[in-house]
Amino acid sequence: MASATLMPSWRDQRRNGGGRFGDGNRRSVLTTTVQREYVHRAAVSEVFLTNWRRGAAGSWVVSAQWPRAHSFYAPVGGLHDPLLLIETMRQAGILLSHVAQRVPLDRPIIWQRIRYDLVPRALRAAEEPAEVELHITDHDVVRRGKRLASARQEFRVLCDGAHLASAVLDYSCHSPAVYRRLRGRYSDLTFANARRLPLPEAVSPRLVARDRDRDVVLSPTGRPDHWQLRVDTSHPVLFDHPVDHAPGMLMIEAARQAAQAATPGVTVPVAMDCTFERYAELDAPCWVRARTTTPVARPAADGRRQVEIGVEQHGKPVIAARITSVSTA
Repeated sequence: MASATLMPSWRDQRRNGGGRFGDGNRRSVLTTTVQREYVHRAAVSEVFLTNWRRGAAGSWVVSAQWPRAHSFYAPVGGLHDPLLLIETMRQAGILLSHVAQRVPLDRPIIWQRIRYDLVPRALRAAEEPAEVELHITDHDVVRRGKRLASARQEFRVLCDGAHLASAVLDYSCHSPAVYRRLRGRYSDLTFANARRLPLPEAVSPRLVARDRDRDVVLSPTGRPDHWQLRVDTSHPVLFDHPVDHAPGMLMIEAARQAAQAATPGVTVPVAMDCTFERYAELDAPCWVRARTTTPVARPAADGRRQVEIGVEQHGKPVIAARITSVSTA
């Protein structure tokens, strides 16, 4: 499981319709991001969402903008990083849990599963920032009393007006008291961070299609398909704010880098299916393993290659992912 805990701040947003956005205004020439508290970000520069409105038949439309370049999720081979899609889904899911489902800001949002399938050509980076639109519907909504307990969000995503991806996010919500019971002593942020492991060395950035050691989240073990998770709590994007465990976006980045290390050439993950089993603690090593399921000697007809990733801690699964990639060449 990976948490995305909302920040303790609240401002009511007017219910609206007729094309008006969540702040009560129609789209104008000037564009701002949503409040950072709504997407659990400390840095305004890391907020991609610009607004939201009601769609048809109980759906929501969330607008976002992707920069031409990003300090961590940078374009590769002229294509936007697909993990921008996951981060945008993360932000949209938190936003709507708050404004649509009225989840209190002190309730953690916990991922169970996230998956997407995208069209690579729609990732093409242009001279202008990419305008992204997410059409989102809720399914399998479970409530305990009046409070949301869990839901599945289905996404249809457009980039600059073209179909980019279909995606699904399954998540649950817990009260602070339940979260403390689930996490035990690790719910204490100071305690959890005081016990974090020293930062291990990085694999070669080239192995995982990165330019800097700082952006590498795998550490070598002497085996080509087996790494230690490298948890740098000072990283300004992966650890935008202090948390009591390794965050979900770090775990997804580890899966992506492991799939890249196991696949020849520079690739882009065009499909991902990731299941979260438990929290990854900061005080014990996590082990990342990759297994290629499409033989390198006999790739799929369209050049797609599939890698299965497993992450374990204390001998128990943390996440399991299946990533399908294509070459950027």
